[in-house]
Formats: sequence, structure tokens, C-alpha cells
Amino acid sequence: MTKNILILPGDGIGQEVTSAMREVLHYLIDEQGIDLNISERDVGGSSYDQFGTPLTEETLGIAKNSDAILFGAVGGPQWDDLDWDHRPEQALLALRKSLGLFANLRPAFLFNELASASPLKNNIIENLDILIVRELTGGIYFGEPRGIVENESPKYGFNTMIYNEDEIRRIAKVAFEAAMNRNKKLCSVEKANVLEVSKFWRSIVTEMSSEYPEVELSHQLADNTAMQLVLNPNQYDVIVSSNLFGDMLSDIAATLSGSIGMLPSASLNSSSQGMYEPCHGSAPDIAGQGIANPIAMIASLAMAFEYSLDRIDLARRIESAIKTFISNGFRTKDITTSEEFIKTHEVAPIIVSLLKDGHE
Repeated sequence: MTKNILILPGDGIGQEVTSAMREVLHYLIDEQGIDLNISERDVGGSSYDQFGTPLTEETLGIAKNSDAILFGAVGGPQWDDLDWDHRPEQALLALRKSLGLFANLRPAFLFNELASASPLKNNIIENLDILIVRELTGGIYFGEPRGIVENESPKYGFNTMIYNEDEIRRIAKVAFEAAMNRNKKLCSVEKANVLEVSKFWRSIVTEMSSEYPEVELSHQLADNTAMQLVLNPNQYDVIVSSNLFGDMLSDIAATLSGSIGMLPSASLNSSSQGMYEPCHGSAPDIAGQGIANPIAMIASLAMAFEYSLDRIDLARRIESAIKTFISNGFRTKDITTSEEFIKTHEVAPIIVSLLKDGHE
């Protein structure tokens, strides 16, 4: 059955890394004869410049009918003065909400050859392999009521943090099942010492643990987890958390690897429809220089093959090619201190050649 893919390059280096990913994708399509219907549209700031909105109704409609969405990055200083509804980032939030992409999977791993690139000492960071499962469509980012009140003194702003039982259960289920497929350890992170929402979160996750007796469940406060990720990251296997805390913790975990340019992510709904994107942003400071690392975008393609396109064999091949790429000493600017490095456009041809070699 034909699968549908929507490519949304976005802004800044999103367009550059997506170009590299596209090269790998088309090689695999040609090699395997895969039946894929590929669409491509502008999104974020580039969409606003053309259509006056960061996400057009046409693009949203195509996204809803896609099995996998490959998303580059959005944003840049040229759009910072736009009102909230027109900011490039609204495209990302709208896609997550409209498609019900409630589960964000963010692996944080380290190739030991790159341990020196991490801000942590080698003996702390070596063999890092964590999966953070972040709830993505609820919590304080979407809770109502919200707003800014300017007609009272003093003026004030307010947001609502809210989770219902169903939202907690479905994200916890994803996390428990991920732990079952890994090392059977799950740490649920919240602030149950001060927040009623977190107390409720902890009670639901604890109750669900009886369904997964093989998984060792622990609970930890979010501020402590942030500290522990720096002090002893290898104590974790799978971490599950709310939208707000998961946002912060996944960025901390991403930096441990030495470069956020190495790490992919997946955002899934209950139908295995997914949006796949690198953990990095649009990086306007290096956009157009040809030095962006496209590995995270290529690894995001691997996640798409695994979770939405029913080709886990191709996911593993891409991951193997990336490992060989690193072990053979190829380095982009962000993962080397040397003056010699390969440019963005040179990465995909090397990955493709490694895919060919591994398939012979």
C-alpha cells in the first residue's frame, strides 16, 4: 500500500539538512522500489513570507493525510516581531495539535568516538543511551484559560497546567512499552512536591506500573533530574515527563552528546502517524554557510521508517551507516576541533555510499 510522506524543510538550516535527508531517501526509494508518494511544502517563516501564515490550510490538509512528516526547522530573527499567531513556531504547535501527536520520543545517545565533544568527562558520558518520552499536546503549553490582563493593577499573565487521566495514561503506556523494549527501567519525572497536577500524574503512573511488572519504575523531581542528567546520565534508561518538564530535560540530554546536530526525534499519535525532526532549531547564525550537520535529519528519516513506514530494516541500515560514518572519522564542523571538516552537502553522498556497501 502506498505510503505518503510530506517534507517540510522550513527555515534556516532546516532547508540544508532536509536536502541531505532527501538525497538518502531517494536513494533508498530507487534501490528498494518503495511505493512512496512524496509531497513538499513551505512552512514556518518561509510560508509566512509567501502566504501570510506559517502553516497554510493546504499544507495542514496534506499533513493530515500523510503517514510521515519530515520537518526541518522553523524560525529566525527576521520574524521575531510578528504577532504570536503568525510566528513560525506556531506551525509546529498547530501540526502537533491538529494531528494529535502526543508522544515525543527523543533519544539521547553518544558515539564513544565523539566523547571528547561532550561537555562532560569521558568516564561520565561514555555509552550514553537514554530515551526521553515527552507528552506533547497537553499541559501548560495548551491549557486554558491563559492570557495577559492589562486592565488591572498590577498587570499579570497566567497559564493553566492541566492533565486528565487519559492523557497521562496514553503517554505512560508509550513509555512503559519503550522500557520493555530496552532495559526495563522507567523514571517518571514531575514536581509532586509542589504541584497538584504532578501528584495526580504520579498516582496514575504508579497505578499503571502493575500492568508492567517487569519494568522498574522510579519517580524523580524535575529539578533533581536536571542535575542528575549532568552528574550521572547513565543511571537512566527511559524517562517520561510532561510537556513542560520534558521540553527542558530533553534539551539538557541532547547537549550531553556534544552536538544537538546528531540527535533525531519522533512525535507520534495513536495511529503511528508521525512527524520526524532533528532536535536542533533553524540555527540562523550558521544558515547558508554549508556547515550544518545533517545527521540528525537523516537519523529522523530512520525513525520514520521504523515507526510510520513499516520498514524497520531500512531504519537499521541508516543507523548502521551513520555509525560507520562516525567510526570512519568523518566529521562536520560541530563535532570536531580540527580545521578540517566536511560540509553539509558532502554528508549524504558518503551515507549513500555506505548504504550501498552494506547492501552488497
